Order: sequence, then C-alpha cells, then structure tokens
Amino acid sequence: MNFVLGFAPFIAFFVLMRTVSVQAGVWTAAAFALLTAVRDLTRRRPLKILEVGSVLLFGATALLTSFAHIDWTVGKVRLLVDGGLLMIVLVSLAIGRPFTLAYARERVSAEYWNSPLFFNINRVITWVWAAAFAVMSAADAAAVYVPQIPLWIDIAATLAALGTAITFTLRYPERARRQATNAPTRNTSTSEG
Repeated sequence: MNFVLGFAPFIAFFVLMRTVSVQAGVWTAAAFALLTAVRDLTRRRPLKILEVGSVLLFGATALLTSFAHIDWTVGKVRLLVDGGLLMIVLVSLAIGRPFTLAYARERVSAEYWNSPLFFNINRVITWVWAAAFAVMSAADAAAVYVPQIPLWIDIAATLAALGTAITFTLRYPERARRQATNAPTRNTSTSEG
C-alpha cells in the first residue's frame, strides 16, 4: 500500500493535468509529495528516495511553472515528469539504495534486510522500473517531437510499461526466492574413492 502512496503525487499530477490544468497538476503533486514526506517525518520513519525526489521534482516544476510563467504542453510536462522519475530511480541505483528497498522493508521481516538476495531482488525490480520510465520518457519525447506519431502510441507505451513493471514487481520476489531455495549447492569437499 505504501508503494502506491509513493506514486500518489504522480497519480494526482496526471489526473489533474488532464482534467483541470498543468499548473493545478504540478502544485497538487508538490503538495502531495510534501505531505507524504512530512507524514513519514512525524511518524519518525526515514524519508524514502522516491518521496524526496518527488518533492524536488514537483516543487521545482511548480515554482518554475508559476514564476517563470511557463505554459507547458501536456506532452512536454509529461516528458519532464517521466524523465524526472527515471532520474530519481537511476540516482537510487547509482548511490546503491534502490528505491524499492524502503517499501520492501515495510513488508519484509527485518531479519532479511541485509541478505544479498533481498538486496538483489530490489535492485532488479528497480532496474525494471527504470526501464519502464525510460520507455515512457521515450514515448513522451516521440509524441512531443515527432508529430507524425499518434498520441495513442504514447498512451499505449505508457500503459504497457507501467503494467509490465507492476506485474514484475508483484511476481518477481517469490520467483527469485524459489530459485534461490532450489539452487544447487556447491560441494567444496572432495571425495576420494
């Protein structure tokens, strides 16, 4: 459930961007991101990389939109936000703290947090999300800069990328644990005979 809350600013942004205005979308997303971060701080929970990145991304975009009077097209602001998501995920990988770790720790017993398997599962899942956001960013860029490409292709690519990442996130941990459990152990002793 908290994983979905991590994406609440992005969901609010996309809904309001389409139904009200881009400015309403970025300001509401900035407020959601800030409230989510404050909620965790007041509960004495560590801030998550996705939360901090969301505050920075939407806060900067909202301020830029309002004070620089940028009139974003829907396509360009989607490209900015999807590219921002990709950067947040890549930074989490670059610093060795895949963004999914914080969410996985809320669902998995602390005894597994330091295991290589737990870390590797989260690194793989984070790479899948990075790939999904890269596909979404590429589709957004194509929709913005290649007008011959119909909008439905951008929408289809986004839905396919998100669907794939969500499905993988739900299924992969169990499959990886099964594979690790069933992996043959190497016998380091030698037998003579």
